[in-house]
Amino acid sequence: MTLNQLRAFVAAERLGSFTAAAAYLDIAQASVSELVRRLEEELDAVLFVRGSRRLTLTAAGTELLPYARESIAAADEGARAVGSLGSLGGGTATFGVLRNADYYLLGNLVQTFHRRYPAVRVRLVGQNSAETAAAISSGDIEAGLIVLPVDDDDLVITPLMTDEVVYVSADPARTAEPVTIERFAERRLVFYDAHFGWKDPTRRQLADRAQLAGVRVEPMIEIEHVEAALKLVAAGFGDTIVSSALLNSPTFPPGLHTASFSEPLYDTIAFARKRGRPLSRATREFARLAEDAISEVRGSAPRPRLPGRPV
Repeated sequence: MTLNQLRAFVAAERLGSFTAAAAYLDIAQASVSELVRRLEEELDAVLFVRGSRRLTLTAAGTELLPYARESIAAADEGARAVGSLGSLGGGTATFGVLRNADYYLLGNLVQTFHRRYPAVRVRLVGQNSAETAAAISSGDIEAGLIVLPVDDDDLVITPLMTDEVVYVSADPARTAEPVTIERFAERRLVFYDAHFGWKDPTRRQLADRAQLAGVRVEPMIEIEHVEAALKLVAAGFGDTIVSSALLNSPTFPPGLHTASFSEPLYDTIAFARKRGRPLSRATREFARLAEDAISEVRGSAPRPRLPGRPV
């Protein structure tokens, strides 16, 4: 079954004859007849009653018609979308990215996008996933990359990759074996994303685990940025957690030690958009580039480190 066959079938039904369909499609009448004949042969069904004045659909033709129209419309829309990518001459791409975007190769997104589409304005918001999800739900931004879980009643969520969250300490004895949530709760902890606190998706996972274990996780120090938290850990003020993407970055202090949780903990990175709201062409293209970057990270993700191994 081909699009040309479906186009011939739909045109013949709408115009009532193969001759009129041929004129509309700008092909020979015999070609329309042949396209419909091959379609009937493939489906093993007669689609038209060939009357003397006007074609009428059979039961099989009536059944096929809405699907044929939908297939043609989808193909035409796809062709228009692809054709528009090379001619984005304006508009604005609004997109939310992870606060730690640079660690997922997302730092060059704006440069890549702007080189391709210099006339398109870019509004890029980097914040905690909880606030990004709320901004998408409210319509302030069109779409974004987030870490799960978030409140998603108004969102369409597409998971893209998982990244293990590991325990970090300057004391190798504390990372000699996987860390239980009970042992973690006993440690002096330095947490980042202070503004969002327990709304942060990774912290929400820790809180759920602690509740099930009957313990409480309470940081001794809370600051905004992960880089500052790691400096405090390196200076011996406490321990923290980070996603594995940070381990090989230049900002990760030397000499720190890492361990998995006894029940491994993962950040799930996902693409989110508002349910029922189509994306603008500019934002759709920006989202495609962001997903490509995440796919590159997923394909080159480092193997998990052994407990207690220094970074």
